[in-house]
Amino acid sequence: MGFEGKVAVVTGAASGIGLGLGEALARAGARVVLADVEAGALARAAKRVEAAGGEVLAVVTDVGSRDSVGALAERTLERFGRVDLLFNNAGVSTFNPIANQTLADWEWVLRVNLWGVIHGLDAFLPIFRRQGGPAHIVNTSSIAGVISGLPCIGPYAVSKVGVVSISETLRIELAQEGSPIRVSVLLPENTNTGVMDSERNRPGERETRSEAGELFRTTVKAAFTQPGALEPDEVARRTLEAMEAGRFWIFSHHTMGELLEARLDEIRDAYRG
Repeated sequence: MGFEGKVAVVTGAASGIGLGLGEALARAGARVVLADVEAGALARAAKRVEAAGGEVLAVVTDVGSRDSVGALAERTLERFGRVDLLFNNAGVSTFNPIANQTLADWEWVLRVNLWGVIHGLDAFLPIFRRQGGPAHIVNTSSIAGVISGLPCIGPYAVSKVGVVSISETLRIELAQEGSPIRVSVLLPENTNTGVMDSERNRPGERETRSEAGELFRTTVKAAFTQPGALEPDEVARRTLEAMEAGRFWIFSHHTMGELLEARLDEIRDAYRG
């Protein structure tokens, strides 16, 4: 499909992998729509993507709101007349054992991470269908969407498993109807993003912090600077490369293979009895 001249929409685009995708797409010749809830950071991101060579539209967007994502789609069509690529990338997390997670914690994380993807599909999939040509949807999950045993991120893990399931189902449905729309799911591992501090954008009630949650947060932050961790721009580069290769599963790197294999082995053994 290529990226030259294509119109790409990226949510969660003001920082992290979203910003990395915006810059990589601009360098590849795409016209880029950046969406994020954080207005100031979004404006700064737009300047960076423009500097990378792209034509940019920045739209303040709350992916947890169907109306807000619908307005994003409208703005995209008003400016560019079409859309070819959708990156449902926005994500947040809390850090607490499940027993300490409040309903407000669950609602916030699922609203952004899971409903954000659902709202993206609700707004843009009909556009892709009307256009009738090739398109590509990339939903950002996480390595936590396919492995188990990571403590203190229950809502996050649940949301990311959901993103994997949505992506797998949509891929099968589109293939069965012979659609030219492709689907991929991105599963980043240790990547130096702003998700550890995502509560800065949380409305209303704040997370009640616990010793276990803070220990896990500190451990993960430290992992971002260890050998094997990646910067967002490298994850973005690998994502575009995988898209061009037609891959559904996009693993950013391979530092947690043992955990993935252990989970698959446990499921396989239980199934076989």
